[in-house]
Amino acid sequence: MSDLSLSTELSKPNKGQQTKAIIVEAALSLASHVGLEGLSIGALADACKMSKSGVFAHFGSREELQISVIKEYFRIFELEVFEPALQQPRGLKRVTGLFENWMKRVAVELDSGCIFISGAVDFDDRPGPVQDALAQSVRVWLSAMKRAITQAKELGQIAPHTDEDQIVFEIHGLILALHYDARFLKNPGSIARAHKGFEQIIRNYQIN
Repeated sequence: MSDLSLSTELSKPNKGQQTKAIIVEAALSLASHVGLEGLSIGALADACKMSKSGVFAHFGSREELQISVIKEYFRIFELEVFEPALQQPRGLKRVTGLFENWMKRVAVELDSGCIFISGAVDFDDRPGPVQDALAQSVRVWLSAMKRAITQAKELGQIAPHTDEDQIVFEIHGLILALHYDARFLKNPGSIARAHKGFEQIIRNYQIN
């Protein structure tokens, strides 16, 4: 076997890894509807048509399962939100790209739910590894937005006195309001209002 063939063979996930990936994918789909707190080994075993012991063998605990779901959700979030935005030039175009990509995910999640938001409700007062994994994922995302805003400030696209944390707070607030307005209150036009709110935020700080 050549070195290239050996490298390819070694990079292939084994059967156990493949099974675990399938379970995590099913768990993420389930958690999108019932939340991380609603996840259980039993419910997941039923969804995957496996035994409880089969699922348990891959995770060992409900907490480990929840953390695996958070990591997978964030991996997809990076793929759909971060990576495309990084192809945009630094500055306001990248800030806008991050927001627009985020909105695309939100539009899909309005029919199910956002793991970050539902998880914050479930675990806001429950310190531990699950809360830590959730909080760290959100912090990474907000830090990326802040970095893009800082770059826009350095490029002279927004006012020099701008408080980057304030803009991040306002943009994050739009997403939280959108979920509440659209999913809970079922108000029409929520997505359009979120887009309008973002445009107003940028206009408030932008140098014309």
